Amino acid sequence: MQTEQIIIYQAGDGTTTIDVTLENETVWLTQKLMSELFEKDSDTIGLHIKNILVEGELEEKSTTEVFSVVQNEGKRNVKRNLKFYNLDMILSVGYCIFR
Repeated sequence: MQTEQIIIYQAGDGTTTIDVTLENETVWLTQKLMSELFEKDSDTIGLHIKNILVEGELEEKSTTEVFSVVQNEGKRNVKRNLKFYNLDMILSVGYCIFR
């Protein structure tokens, strides 16, 4: 399956963008990217994810995926395995934040 990168969120002043990964017909974001999207710290996002999984609202196996991502760290490119969450989890976290 081909992975594509697109930008789907930009603040009104144009300063914030969120890179979204598309894979298997859904959107994937890391915990860090969700924190940027919802303007909450990463620990808050992690707490909501944990609660969603513990309460059985969603299953980890069907909502998470580890992708290899090349990151620019200083003058070198480093390949990292990062955990991504699909659209179901993104929407559930958003609901927790804004309810």
